[in-house]
Amino acid sequence: MRYVVAAALPWTGAPTMGGLAFVPAAIAGILASTQWSASSPSLALGVYAVLGFGAIGLVDDILKVALGRPLGLRGRVKLFAQVALGLLVGSAILRAGVQPYVHVPVLGRLDLGPAYAAFVALMLVSAANAVNLTDGLDGLAAGSCAISFGIYGVMSAAAGCADMIVFCLGMMGSLVGFLPYNLHPARVFMGDTGSMALGAGLAVAAALTKTELLLIVIGGLYVLESVSVMLQVVSFKTTGRRLFRMSPIHHHFELGGWPEEAVVSGMWVFSLVCGLVGLAWFMRMRA
Repeated sequence: MRYVVAAALPWTGAPTMGGLAFVPAAIAGILASTQWSASSPSLALGVYAVLGFGAIGLVDDILKVALGRPLGLRGRVKLFAQVALGLLVGSAILRAGVQPYVHVPVLGRLDLGPAYAAFVALMLVSAANAVNLTDGLDGLAAGSCAISFGIYGVMSAAAGCADMIVFCLGMMGSLVGFLPYNLHPARVFMGDTGSMALGAGLAVAAALTKTELLLIVIGGLYVLESVSVMLQVVSFKTTGRRLFRMSPIHHHFELGGWPEEAVVSGMWVFSLVCGLVGLAWFMRMRA
């Protein structure tokens, strides 16, 4: 079924696990920019989520590269680890005093109570896997996530969340530094180590700025990539036909004759538009 869903890219000689470079760089920059203490629980939560999901991705990458298992961790094992870690982070967010409500357009605030921890876990798992799917072309995930973290940095400033400004801009800065090595032709791939860490970081930023559902808008590119995979699988299993030449959808455009650089730059623009729409929505909510 390689023509249905692209699960892996052929070996090109470029090293993977680039997340081992930019994730520690981001954490180092964050720690150098602020005083690390127990009085900054939001910053600690962001760091721990990034490191935890990055560690799951690292194990996955090691199994693929060092042990020659193309699919890495078994799907159930990976999902169990992600959900368990997500619940831990969600519970920690509640203990840190974050209010357990979600702002729902039109309906207003929806109080989830203790179930908020499970909601955060769902966000973390969904975002980590969505960014992982997006990481299929050189520079695509790195550039789009840099844009998303930049948007969350602006939103954090507007909300007065000083720690999250440092966290988001630290993540963005590390990606900007990584991009020259990840652009086509990539000299380093970020691997699951990087993509899962990035998705988790975005989810935590959304939770701590109380913009949980806006992540769907700001991360519209990651949603599009995930939905394209789900639609492709459902269509093929039910009708035997493909909706796309290949999914995730960036491969559909690539197989349609678009140069890789054109697909990536176009999706960066789409990600920026999604981010600006989400930012405008956030500002209107605060007005």
